[in-house]
Amino acid sequence: MCGRFAITLAPEVFREHYGYPEQPNFPPRYNVAPTQPVPIVLAENGAPRFRLVRWGFLPGWVKDPKDFPLVINARAETLLEKPTFKAAIRRRRCVFVADAFYEWRREGNAKAPFAIRMADGGPMPLAGLWETYSDPDGGEIDTAAIVTTSANGTLAAIHHRMPVILPREEIGAWLDCAGVDERAAVAMARPCADERIVLYPVSPRVNRVANDGPENLAPLAQAPRPAAPPRPAGGEQGSLF
Repeated sequence: MCGRFAITLAPEVFREHYGYPEQPNFPPRYNVAPTQPVPIVLAENGAPRFRLVRWGFLPGWVKDPKDFPLVINARAETLLEKPTFKAAIRRRRCVFVADAFYEWRREGNAKAPFAIRMADGGPMPLAGLWETYSDPDGGEIDTAAIVTTSANGTLAAIHHRMPVILPREEIGAWLDCAGVDERAAVAMARPCADERIVLYPVSPRVNRVANDGPENLAPLAQAPRPAAPPRPAGGEQGSLF
């Protein structure tokens, strides 16, 4: 599964990588958690667009969100079968904006956290599904979940599941719900190549959502030394969250 991730690269890096026209300006986030607002990329009229959504998927047919479980992940193997995701895998696919995620390995009665990043240090295109939920009073909220698959060889020592990390050349096809059907999309939801990611142990600080600093992503030996978040030249980043 994927229960925490990070968004630490500069906004313009993500914008160049995905090609959306919006120019969002947001600070780094080192401990993104479920129910928080998160950025995604989706396709509108064949072009990539940036959008903020709630991390926690709500299908349109839910009557009362209080009676529906928090859905942050969607298993690739059952996307074509589960009523929760059948419409979204056909018509509302997206990519979560991220560059790292965290996973925990059980060690006795404790769990040790690890950070997983791209080997090239770039954006990590996490496949997702989104849906707009309309409540009985007419209010609307955009929601999303990360698609997961079986772990590749690199991650298998830590956990048996991992998010689907799309190759850059498949991002367009994943987002193209009009031209790429749901079965072809599910075929793309596979473990990424081992050499594309690296992992290393990090501080248990990441276990608390309130801890949202760069020390969360530091290798364990360096983690006790907090550092100030980097600021771009010419001024501070703004906030969308």
